[in-house]
Amino acid sequence: MRARKAIKALKALVAIKAPKALAARPGGPWRWPGQCALCRRWCRGGTCADCDALHSPDAHPRCALCALRLPPGAAAAGAPDPRSLRCGACARRPPPLSRCVAAMDYAFPWDRLLLALKFGEQLEVAPLLAGRLSLALARAGIDAPDLILPVPLSAERLRERGYNQAHEIARRLARPQGTGEVERQSRLCARTLLRLRDTPQQARLPLDERRRNLRGAFVVLKPVRGLRVAIVDDVMTSGATLHEAALALRRAGAADVQAWVVARTP
Repeated sequence: MRARKAIKALKALVAIKAPKALAARPGGPWRWPGQCALCRRWCRGGTCADCDALHSPDAHPRCALCALRLPPGAAAAGAPDPRSLRCGACARRPPPLSRCVAAMDYAFPWDRLLLALKFGEQLEVAPLLAGRLSLALARAGIDAPDLILPVPLSAERLRERGYNQAHEIARRLARPQGTGEVERQSRLCARTLLRLRDTPQQARLPLDERRRNLRGAFVVLKPVRGLRVAIVDDVMTSGATLHEAALALRRAGAADVQAWVVARTP
């Protein structure tokens, strides 16, 4: 009898909802105060107003195919459309991507948040990082693709870590977005790309060995023929992982393959 009463009381406690007055507060849903992810000051939201002002979204021109930062004059008045800007390497040998968007350089203070997400199990920073990437996508004029695919981990790495940091970012981007009158819904699909084998971590390998390390590492499990696809990852360094995944999708018939990353190593 006591056990039944305890269970009933627990269910009632779980069912309690926030007062409607709080939920309907102007400016969106009410949120508990927390600490700024960058300076640890108390605030509402992921970062405080001072850090937002100090670390404003990256507006530097970047290569449209590898997201490397370009000289400031590259996007000056009269310059080509930013979507057609190319660095020297991509002009000589275009990668298998139609577009690559990065929210920022892999540098302070964002590098420590990315490390905290990837290796420190701090999943609470994923919405903040995804928000920065979402701003970069809007600024770049990216229309919503048909599919959003997180770069998969191997089965061994996923068991070891317990989660995929790319998926934690990607699932927050699978929402209506677009430009003009048409707003499209991108579908998140975490099982379209499969990593066939566990490979040595890319960060531990010289740049010229990274592509060989990943050759044939990805396979496409679901139909993508004729679809527009975006691959999402946390950090892009050499681009080998994203390029190999893009090649697998191209071979499977994807009409367009983009890469979206939170940070690009300079």
